[in-house]
Amino acid sequence: MKYAKNKLVAPVLKWVGGKRQLLDRLTSLLPERIDAYCEPFVGGGALFFDLQPKTAYINDINEELIRVYGAIRDNLEALIATLRSFKNEADYFYAVRDWDRDKLKYAAISEVKKAARILYLNKTCYNGLFRVNSAGEFNSPFGGYQNPNIINEPALRAVSSYLNSADIRLTSIDYAEVLSGLPEGSFVYLDPPYDPVSDTSGFTGYSKGGFSRDDQIRLREECDKLNARGLKFMLSNSATEFIKAQYAAYNIAIVRAKRAVNSDTAKRGEIDEVVIRNY
Repeated sequence: MKYAKNKLVAPVLKWVGGKRQLLDRLTSLLPERIDAYCEPFVGGGALFFDLQPKTAYINDINEELIRVYGAIRDNLEALIATLRSFKNEADYFYAVRDWDRDKLKYAAISEVKKAARILYLNKTCYNGLFRVNSAGEFNSPFGGYQNPNIINEPALRAVSSYLNSADIRLTSIDYAEVLSGLPEGSFVYLDPPYDPVSDTSGFTGYSKGGFSRDDQIRLREECDKLNARGLKFMLSNSATEFIKAQYAAYNIAIVRAKRAVNSDTAKRGEIDEVVIRNY
């Protein structure tokens, strides 16, 4: 994976739990050789876009997110043209946000327009927070920012070029299905919704249904399967006693990360996270 990279290739969406701030630490913990890269909870893809692997299996259960990456790869000019039509106005924002309230009408909207909607909402909603309600509908409020960068054209073009030049497989399916089909020599980076550090701190609203402790246990079992197959994995999560107990058989490193998702700015600060590896 040591070849010239395009520095303009970077996340195009702000995502809860994004790993930009931890890239130096995460890259220092990667294995020396990676034949194929897999990220089944890709989110904003900070590590993925930083590494720019030549072969990658990229997945997220959030279909809207994967649609954005697909549109950037396959229909960039139409995507940029559509983004130019969006307005940074509160009434307009809420009208666009409500597109998915009418399921039949939303189903008839083009894939490009749906992708442009997500990019627009992400840039103009409060704190760039992608959040959905129990029905899977986007529900973050308008941000009221004066000059949001709705169209980051250099980044969009760089990401599109990269996605077209590499062998990148985009899916929105259950992560276990992705893991089961990986070839020998694959490396997996797992960045799932975190185990809450308290009863009120959990944020799992980026996809309908959330991520429970039963889901965390299932994920650890899938990691055990990867380990049994001889595939290397690295996993990020909160440093709760529950998570540390689940992965006690593996190498656990503690890292400090800034918490940005809290309505009370006074409660935003550094917290402990774990980086778990089977190598």
